[in-house]
Amino acid sequence: DVQLQASGGGLVQAGGSLRLSCVASGFPFVDYAIGWFRQAPGKPRVGVSCISSVDGSTIYKDSLKGRFTSSSDNAKNTVYLQMDHLEPEDTAVYYCAAGPLGPYYGCWNEGGLLSYYGMQNWGKGTQVTVSS
Repeated sequence: DVQLQASGGGLVQAGGSLRLSCVASGFPFVDYAIGWFRQAPGKPRVGVSCISSVDGSTIYKDSLKGRFTSSSDNAKNTVYLQMDHLEPEDTAVYYCAAGPLGPYYGCWNEGGLLSYYGMQNWGKGTQVTVSS
C-alpha cells in the first residue's frame, strides 16, 4: 500500500524556518521521484520542488530558489524540504507526491514554474502558516 506522510508544518513568524518531512512506504523509494507541492487558499496547486525529468537534478519554482532546499535520506525513505526566510506568501498546505521514474513521469521548469505529470501518489498535506 503506497503511503506518503508529510509532517513538520506549523505556525512561524516571517523570516523563520521550518523543515518538512515526507516519509514514503509501500514502493521502492529509489525508483520514484518525490516532489513537493503547495496550495494556498483560493489558489491552484503549484510545484515547489521536484526531480527534473531532463537531467535528474532537483529543481525549484524560481521564486523559491535560495530559500527552499529539498534533500532525501534513502535509508529512511524520507524526503525533506528545508524552508528558510519564510514569507507570509508561503502560507499554504504543503504536499509531497511520488511518481515512478521513467517515460510516464515528467517535471521541468517552464517559465519559472514547475510543470509536471505522472505524480501518481499524494500525501495528505501539512499546513504551513507564516505570520507577518
